[in-house]
Amino acid sequence: MDTLVKPTYKKPGPDDFFKKLQKEVQEKVLGDKRIQRRNVVKTYFLLFLYAGFYTSILVFGNYTPLLFLFYILLGFSMIMLFINAFHDAAHGAVFKKRKHNQRFMYVLEFFGSNSWLWGKRHNVLHHPYPNIQHWDTDIKQSDLVRIFPDSEYLNQHRYQHIYMFLLYPLYTLNWLFIRDFKDFFGTKDNYVKRIMKIPRVEYYKLFAAKIFNLFYLVGIPLLILNQPWYIVVLGWLCMHIFGSLLGVIALISTHVDETAVFPLPPADGKMDVTWAEHQMMVTKDFSADNGLANFLFGGFTHHVAHHLFPHVAHTYYPYITPIIKRYAKEYNLPYTCYPAIKAVRSHFVLLKKQGRGENLFQHGEL
Repeated sequence: MDTLVKPTYKKPGPDDFFKKLQKEVQEKVLGDKRIQRRNVVKTYFLLFLYAGFYTSILVFGNYTPLLFLFYILLGFSMIMLFINAFHDAAHGAVFKKRKHNQRFMYVLEFFGSNSWLWGKRHNVLHHPYPNIQHWDTDIKQSDLVRIFPDSEYLNQHRYQHIYMFLLYPLYTLNWLFIRDFKDFFGTKDNYVKRIMKIPRVEYYKLFAAKIFNLFYLVGIPLLILNQPWYIVVLGWLCMHIFGSLLGVIALISTHVDETAVFPLPPADGKMDVTWAEHQMMVTKDFSADNGLANFLFGGFTHHVAHHLFPHVAHTYYPYITPIIKRYAKEYNLPYTCYPAIKAVRSHFVLLKKQGRGENLFQHGEL
């Protein structure tokens, strides 16, 4: 890999929209602590929901239809707990005290992954540099899929809009058993390890988390239930498949639609927009006015608000988004909100276009 030049943003001017936006949000929205408490209540509710569905597997799992039902519900609750509670905790947005948010992040080890690495990848690379090639590692994940216009084109990409439709249901399995190991041990395009060193203890935690995750999700049901091993394993696979289907909706609906821009910093890394303007350019909302979607996906439906106010609880975002929309109109800044179905469809349109091997997208000249 060539030497990476860190992107830097233009300093805000005296009429910067974000300064005014921050002040208004602070005065009109963030003062209501009841909205923050809703996030704490929701966090514990989702945690108990996950525990309840797992307990139901052990109690009712000898009846095969209920075994599959509760594994599937466990998968849904796993994703909801991750998207809502863990994601907010990673930004310090659930509890008042930092140490409480950090402790809650260990729920990711409970799911078999590594919270330290995820936090660094998400907070140090994705949030400061969304949609910027070589920096936003949440988007660049595998050679199987070509998202960035300047990524290497491989022959298989012409079919990516077809095979990714089949592979996305395996997203969590890929995350736990392929991508985590690539991030820890891989050398090709490993931008995480290029800018930071992974502490040795995290390697031990990675393996311990995966062993423990498989033990309680597969091993204990095998020991307790009177079910063939393949039925339990199939239920576990259904947990990941249905959980992935829910999670992928959020993951592909916020930055990578058919009109997405992928700004390329100049050689010196100095961007011609401010940090807040960049967030507005590359981030989209979906189903922001849908109460069920807001409950399921937390800060992802109001993702523009999340990127502008990442350290704020997602329960505040429905109150912040109307203010953002007003400033976007006043300052002629982009703001897009799709229905979830349209957002997902738009992502696959992008995959089809990017699979043609042509640079079809404007980079968003900065």
